Amino acid sequence: MNPSTALASVLVDELLRGGVADAVLAPGSRSTPLALALHDADAGGRLRLHVRTDERSAGFLALGLAKASGLPVPVLTTSGTAAANLLPATLEADASGIPLLLVTADRPPELRATGANQTVDQVKMFGGAVRAFVEVGTPEERMGQTGYWRSLVARALADARGTLTRDAGPVHLNIALRDPLVPDGDRTWPEPLGGRPDGGPWTRVDAAVTVAPNVHLPARTLVLVGDVDPALGRAALRLAQERGWPVISEPSGNARSGANVITTGPWLLDDPDFVTRALPDLVLVVGRPTLSRSVLALLRDARVAVDVVAGGARWPDPTRTAGRVLPALPAPDGHHEPDAGWLASWHDAEAAVRAAVDDVVTDHGSSEVRLARDLFAALPTDALLYLGSSMPVRDVFVTAAARDGVTVLANRGVAGIDGTVSSAVGAALAWQRAGGGRSFVLLGDLTFLHDSNGLVMGPDDARPDLTFVVVNNDGGAIFSLLEPGDPAHEVAFERVFATPHGVDLAALCGATGTAFTRAATVTEALSAALDPRPGLQVVEVRTDRSEVPKVQAALRSAVRAVLDGESA
Repeated sequence: MNPSTALASVLVDELLRGGVADAVLAPGSRSTPLALALHDADAGGRLRLHVRTDERSAGFLALGLAKASGLPVPVLTTSGTAAANLLPATLEADASGIPLLLVTADRPPELRATGANQTVDQVKMFGGAVRAFVEVGTPEERMGQTGYWRSLVARALADARGTLTRDAGPVHLNIALRDPLVPDGDRTWPEPLGGRPDGGPWTRVDAAVTVAPNVHLPARTLVLVGDVDPALGRAALRLAQERGWPVISEPSGNARSGANVITTGPWLLDDPDFVTRALPDLVLVVGRPTLSRSVLALLRDARVAVDVVAGGARWPDPTRTAGRVLPALPAPDGHHEPDAGWLASWHDAEAAVRAAVDDVVTDHGSSEVRLARDLFAALPTDALLYLGSSMPVRDVFVTAAARDGVTVLANRGVAGIDGTVSSAVGAALAWQRAGGGRSFVLLGDLTFLHDSNGLVMGPDDARPDLTFVVVNNDGGAIFSLLEPGDPAHEVAFERVFATPHGVDLAALCGATGTAFTRAATVTEALSAALDPRPGLQVVEVRTDRSEVPKVQAALRSAVRAVLDGESA
């Protein structure tokens, strides 16, 4: 057996023993041994393999699979710029703590820095964005390789999971391979290549134990849930319900149900008089708050103490005001004394502002906020909703009412628009394999176009039941919310910020065989999106980008009028 084939067979087998269920690859020559080993594992029913021709799309597909499943997902590329195209997904995985395993094939040392074809410096090419980097080395036909390769994989999976460090994230394995790259039919090797006889991993790594702290928190505690693992977000919601605390949750915090949820939190915190009247003694931050300036302003308020729950080794503190970091949510405490009157003041304001927001949204029946609010409300129970960055995630945050039964994911690590289509496909595949319901994506036209290659799949690749709802306003609406500038710059603004594109999405979807519906109204879009059609489908609804700042202004005015009346 040639060394490249031996390494590939051992590495893939150890990945499977370590719990890997999915793998993604983009084709290439130098990665041939690993690609063939993954294909054999897929054919044998031991793994589900996903093939993509675009390495950037492949990286985000793996990210979505890992995000929804919680399991490490390897993504394999050949050498050169193919490997470099994994950087965007790596940065997102780093910031979000997603267990991504970057497996890059490389030229052997004798071909590096020689001008050899498709060769770049891949050593530590992802810098500090990975939890660990391993230059695996060129495999050799000698004793001791089996233990090295298998223990290396076990360590890489533990690093990606954050098993001991509580700091999950991407890990990079760079593997230099010499010819021959295809199996030669010879099965001999100097030592046994098999793993542990019980079928388990070469090295078992026990998880670090974190004990919930028994700390006192004041009765007037506001729980702020940002982008976080859904399980931790829901645990924070249960804690708030037990203690009688109000909760403000971003959509991907998944703590937007129940009586204590304040869905109008960004509006309420934007009103100085309300903040003064309902000022918490403490804000308990769970996850990364990324969507609201008013929320960040509260965290900067010197009158308020800030505690942060660290789901891992890192903790969110964008305002640099955290006074204490807790390793986990506080332990249940049956001796707390809730401040019912203070909670009622939040509930009263929530009810009044909720009604005002709903009135404005309903009056603007063709608006993007109407689509976001009504889609979130109408999704079936046990649905997965993936939200695009820019406006969709914000529209849901500021307009959607509380509800149960929907899990929300979003790429909020570095909040880019790239990779959303592929991430959503990966998440939907993992979600539905785990027994979840239908999956949906709400995203803008630029986000959709940025990753339209995510719709390119081979005939043997799995397709989830996934509906993309694309808000097409022919450009970037979020930039219209920037501070007003000189009218003389309107032409420049339209070209360099709004970036109109004029793309025919129906034709684009037709090129990939993706089912497409163009809806004339929000009502038609909802009807088409909720139609239980199998496979992938795109529902486009066209909106007027110039209406976005007008609707936002109407919302602010209505909320201000309600809160001014309450304070009078």
